[in-house]
This record gives sequence, structure tokens and C-alpha cells, in this order.
Amino acid sequence: MEILAYGVQADERPLLEEAFAGRHELRCLGMFLNRDTAPLAAGYPAVSSSVNAVLDAGTLAVLASGGTELITQRSTGFNNIDLDAAADLGLTVARVSYYSPYAVAEHAWTLAMAVNRRIVRAAGRSREFDFRLDGLLGRDVHGMTVGVLGTGKIGECFARIAAGFGTELLGWDLAPNPACVGLGMSYTELPDLLARADLVSLHVPLVPATHHLIDAAALARMKDDAILVNSSRGGLVDSAALVETLRAGRLSGVGLDVYEEETGVFFTDRSVEGIADDVLARLVTFPQVVVTSHQAYFTRTAVGQIIEATARNVDDFAAGRTNENTLVPRA
Repeated sequence: MEILAYGVQADERPLLEEAFAGRHELRCLGMFLNRDTAPLAAGYPAVSSSVNAVLDAGTLAVLASGGTELITQRSTGFNNIDLDAAADLGLTVARVSYYSPYAVAEHAWTLAMAVNRRIVRAAGRSREFDFRLDGLLGRDVHGMTVGVLGTGKIGECFARIAAGFGTELLGWDLAPNPACVGLGMSYTELPDLLARADLVSLHVPLVPATHHLIDAAALARMKDDAILVNSSRGGLVDSAALVETLRAGRLSGVGLDVYEEETGVFFTDRSVEGIADDVLARLVTFPQVVVTSHQAYFTRTAVGQIIEATARNVDDFAAGRTNENTLVPRA
């Protein structure tokens, strides 16, 4: 099959090409898939999208009219895809249901440690030969109370690292994870977790029930010196409310790998023209905030697993099969 892959990162491209060699014909594009770029897929029976694609009904209609039959997204999340519209158009949709949970959990802890120990500020000073310690005071993670929202595969990995630090673990989820309970985690209601935790990390999917899970009321419940980390989905946090919380002098650290309006901004170079998003522009100015560009998954191990699953999705579609990654089966 001929596949057009959108949103391919420079480090990702050779891995994609290697995985597809001898299996399918692959063309890679750096641009993201949306209504404006969808016409480029005309004549391609399969497209592979990145997590920042905009696959609404309009985009899907353009793809279907151009002959596309399969969309295979290189991510676990699929909240950006109108699955009902895809089904109505006869499009098959697949994702990657699993990749290394360690990649995301480790990055979440990287963000937590960076904001706690003021690493970005310290490194910036050192480059200018300013070796003062003023404003760099952090806290021991050992002895902290760590709240984990969502204790699936990634949340469990995050909790295992937290247990290694010697923390008290609090969890919030629809059902307890026995492995997390074995680590000493106590499950509690969200308001209680937010009020007690020194560090809160988000590992839940973005669905209607979790949109703005961390809103102004939730932020108000958190300790003034708490640390908030989000490496899951940007829409879990009300960004405008977070800005107001930081403006009020609350929260000692915020680590964000995702942002609710990241589409069209993350994975791009805006260093010359800047950005029009006032909320994101304000967030990155706070000294206790570290923002990374949705890179938590971006390790050789995880990307390799994502690409192999994507290639298998195409293999199975070509053979008339479905697998555990199929979201909308062949009509």
C-alpha cells in the first residue's frame, strides 16, 4: 500500500522509513494533517497522522473524497478524531494502543524535579557565569505526599518512581490498581487528594468528564506551595485558571508537556514570529513554570513501538484484519 505520513519529526523519519521498508511505500511530510493539507493525500489509500492532527468531519470528508480508506494515528490518544464521522464516511481508523509507559512517567518526573530544583533557571545562570543560589531553594521529594490522578500503566510507573523516592502515595481513579495499592497507595476522592498532595501528576485520558478536571475550584483546593505536572492531555487543565492561580502567587512549580490549545503551535518553530496565544505566552513567563512541547513519549523505545504498531495496522488493514488498535473497523 501507499501511505502518506503527516507530522513526521526529523528524528522520527528514519525510524519510520526503516519500519516500512519492504512492506509498504511511504512518503513523509513534516506538515500536520488538517482540512488545508488533507488534499495532499488524494490517491493515497492510507494516511498516518500525528497527535496534533485535526481530524474533524471536514478533514475526514476531504480524505474520503480523495480515496483514502485508512487513517492510522501514531498516538494512543484519539480525542482529535471524529470517529462517528469516520464511520459514516466508511473510513477505517486505528491508533497505537500501547507504547512504553516508562517514557511518559519518566518525563513527568523530569518536569517535577526540574521545577522543584529550579534546574532551568540554574542552568541559564550558569551559562552567564552567575553561580548564585538565590531563588533556587527546592524541597526534598522524600517525605512528600504525591497525588496520582489516573493509575493505569503510566500512572503506575509514575507511582513506582515516587515510591522509590520515599513518598506517601495518594491515588484517584475509577478503580484501584492492585499494583499501586501494593506500593502503599491510598485511594481517595479528588478534593481530598488535591488538598493533601505536595505534588499532583495527571495521567488520565481526555474525555468529556475529565475536560478541565483541574479548574479554578480544583486549583483553589491545592496547597499554595504544591507542584502540578501534566504530561497527559492539555485539556485536563483550565489554562486561564492556572494563569490566574500563578498570578496570585500560588503553586511553587508547574511542569507542562501538553497544552489545551497546542495544535498548530507545538512541534513548530515560532521563535521568529512569536505566538498569538496570550495564555501560553503568559504561562512560559512564570519562573516556576517549565513547558515542553509534547515530548514525553519521545524516546527511542517508545517511538520505535509506536512506529511498529503503525506499520502493523497497515499490514492488518491490507490483509482485511482488525487488531487491538482498531477504533473504527472497515465498513
